[in-house]
Amino acid sequence: MTGERILMRNFDRPDSHTLAAYRATGGYAAWAKAQGMEPAAITEEVKASNLRGLGGAGFPTGTKWSFIPKGHTGPVYLVINADEGEPGTFKDRYLLERDPHALLEGMLIAARAIRAATGFVYIRGEYVEPWRRFDAAVREAYDAGYLGKGFDVVVHRGAGAYICGEETGLISSLEGKKGWPKVKPPFPAIKGAFGMPTIVNNVETISHVPHIIDRGGAWFAALGTRTQGGTRMFSVSGRVARPGVYEASVAITLRQLIDDLAGGVTGNGRLKGVVPGGSSAPILRADEIDVTMDVDGLRNAGTMAGSAGVVVMDETVSIPEALLVVARFYAHESCGQCTPCRESTGWIYKMVRRIVEGRGRKEDLDTILDVARRGAGTTICAFYDGAVGPYLSYIEKFRDEFEALIAK
Repeated sequence: MTGERILMRNFDRPDSHTLAAYRATGGYAAWAKAQGMEPAAITEEVKASNLRGLGGAGFPTGTKWSFIPKGHTGPVYLVINADEGEPGTFKDRYLLERDPHALLEGMLIAARAIRAATGFVYIRGEYVEPWRRFDAAVREAYDAGYLGKGFDVVVHRGAGAYICGEETGLISSLEGKKGWPKVKPPFPAIKGAFGMPTIVNNVETISHVPHIIDRGGAWFAALGTRTQGGTRMFSVSGRVARPGVYEASVAITLRQLIDDLAGGVTGNGRLKGVVPGGSSAPILRADEIDVTMDVDGLRNAGTMAGSAGVVVMDETVSIPEALLVVARFYAHESCGQCTPCRESTGWIYKMVRRIVEGRGRKEDLDTILDVARRGAGTTICAFYDGAVGPYLSYIEKFRDEFEALIAK
């Protein structure tokens, strides 16, 4: 089920980040092929691949590209989200550090498909080494003539705000404004960066594009499930024998990922729960992990694929303490623009802390659940909806642990 490594095929080479190493393994051949294709044909190939966004939302990539207005005559922008701030997620940094030219080649192909002349790469400010490696790759690509002949790349470092991982918040920051999400519609494909049509894609998503063009959409689609093609990179951390980044088909099950790739559960060896898609994903119990890791498989299980940040907890882990960590993060990172999010994240964090410290009240759990449900779907962006996932699932699935702390 693990299959061929595609995105990580060069990772074992010490010079994998260089242009010479990338070209030695067929790099930029897909770009040469794409230059002989019509833009619409590139988009159709990506549609046929069933490539879905790998940054969180899981939206079909080719469909997203097709939303650019056909009659638009002004600038079109391509924006790459390399902000990777989701707790438990650390895959994109490996692509930026170890195979940056894959992203650049993917950007060239995507830019041809959407007719963009400028691409922006918004890199998380804390990612110093990934930025250095990618910036050096950009300079190599200019020197080699891949960039600067109809397509330019601007590298922009963020300032550490998690909200700038939301595409419209990222665009606001890119424009020099406060990183607040924007009301949709209009969606970025209609009115995005600097008021122009803009496609925002994740690093990993675009890094797949050269392989799709080189080997075909049908090949990529066959690697995955019926509704999602290909492989993806999973960030696995927590109580496992071999934490790290693993590439596998999206058809792999969560159990196979933990047992076969990550070496099984450590600690006391008995699994309690797993967060399958970064901190926003609702937690799964130990008896719920026989589920495929594609977008629809995890959605049907009541959680989400998200950014594929897999956090494994054994039976020695306190679920209330784990929720406290997550609640603290969301209270700190709320941008404050929307009242339900600004107020609820702060108060829920305080209530969870009170419970963990042994000062909880009987009504606290129902109050948290009620507040979380009432705020869902009422804000400009999906930040608060993401916070609601752990609020509800941790308490509903492990309520006895919370009640035990309140009873003391």
